Amino acid sequence: MGTQSRKTNPTRPPSFYLARCIPLLLFLFVFAFLFFFNIDTFVYHTKSIALNTFTEQSRLLMNAEGGTLHRDFDITWGDGRGKIHNNGGILTLSLDQNSGSGFRSRNEYLFGKIEIQIKLIAGNSAGTVTTYYLSSEGENHDEIDFEFLGNSSGDPYTLHTNVYCQGKGNREQQFYLWFDPTLDFHTYSINWNPKRILFYVDGTPIREFKNLGSNGIPFPKNQPMRVYSSLWNADDWATRGGLVKTDWTKAPFTASYRNYKAEACVMSGGLSSCGTKFSNLNLTENSWVTEKLNSTGLERLKWVQKNHM
Repeated sequence: MGTQSRKTNPTRPPSFYLARCIPLLLFLFVFAFLFFFNIDTFVYHTKSIALNTFTEQSRLLMNAEGGTLHRDFDITWGDGRGKIHNNGGILTLSLDQNSGSGFRSRNEYLFGKIEIQIKLIAGNSAGTVTTYYLSSEGENHDEIDFEFLGNSSGDPYTLHTNVYCQGKGNREQQFYLWFDPTLDFHTYSINWNPKRILFYVDGTPIREFKNLGSNGIPFPKNQPMRVYSSLWNADDWATRGGLVKTDWTKAPFTASYRNYKAEACVMSGGLSSCGTKFSNLNLTENSWVTEKLNSTGLERLKWVQKNHM
């Protein structure tokens, strides 16, 4: 039997070992980045991207099949300028030189988390106001406002917020949106619970109004409210204090709505669907009742108020 030759491994060049080390170096780099640059923020953004992608795919599927806007809302004014499309999947409000338009929820609520997606007027929307708010009725009403003040082309949209208690407002805060709200739908949320009111844009908190009733500061807690939205002309004040007027050659102006969601206590005949002191709710599944901002939420709130107020 002949002797079999045994192949020996040739001497490997340094580049071979360097290639083997690249994954380890990448791992150490990522670890150092997370350690020195706030792991909470990194995880928050990573989760947000994944969640938003999944949520958007789900909502697009729902829109393709229709929605519930025709069951949730009534068009209350506008003489046909407010319309519901796609089997309840889309609602539009329009404004021309003769009239604007508006809608109102069929249910009224006493506490809840309300959200809807809105695509605002594109182009030159100066002089127009698109509103989305909760309100009770009467002279001493309560109200929680989102108001989008139209802009000249190229300028940022102004988001105006306010809280009325017993007919008195003067609690305004204004923000400049950090994206173009006319290119796509964005989610605007109000969480109104017994401890606080939280305003969100695409899941980012922009304002917190705490219940400081013990200090003599009124807080909306007794009057049931409906959801309202309207599109109307306010060129006497809306854009640059009324200096820029509505350009009616751009009419009709149109805002679009979709994906309304209400986790809320529905009031009917003086009774709440949530029971007395939320006794009918599983508070684990209805976290909006006790929701408050965690460290990441507070960080995002400070970022908005520092850079976009």
